[in-house]
Amino acid sequence: METAIILITSILGVVLTFYVSTKMEHGEVRASAGLSLTVGIFFYLFPAILSPYLIHNIPLAFMGASFVGMVSEKIIHNYWVLALAGIMYSILYLNTGSYFEGFGGALGTTASISVIVIMGIGLLQKRFKKIIGASK
Repeated sequence: METAIILITSILGVVLTFYVSTKMEHGEVRASAGLSLTVGIFFYLFPAILSPYLIHNIPLAFMGASFVGMVSEKIIHNYWVLALAGIMYSILYLNTGSYFEGFGGALGTTASISVIVIMGIGLLQKRFKKIIGASK
């Protein structure tokens, strides 16, 4: 259940940051910082609302996912692809936490890897479509 909550948190972090940044025109940094601060303050003020694991990890997962949501509309503009990037981020966040322990910029690095993977999948998809179209 905790994993599902982190997954949903990551998707929301990506999509909300992108929406506030692009549609509400607040800019990437303001969108990420404002939303992350709101989530962080909420869990700071209400520490007994969930398990200690979630109280600690939801703000971190949201903030890192908000870095993914800072992606340019020129790179990713589809909300489904953004949600997929959020899923990729949460998978990396949950499975590489101990690997990045002690490194500065772990959330940003994980976010960057997530965007690169999603971009790579998109490029491979286009390339396969060209190959399949050329072979017909």
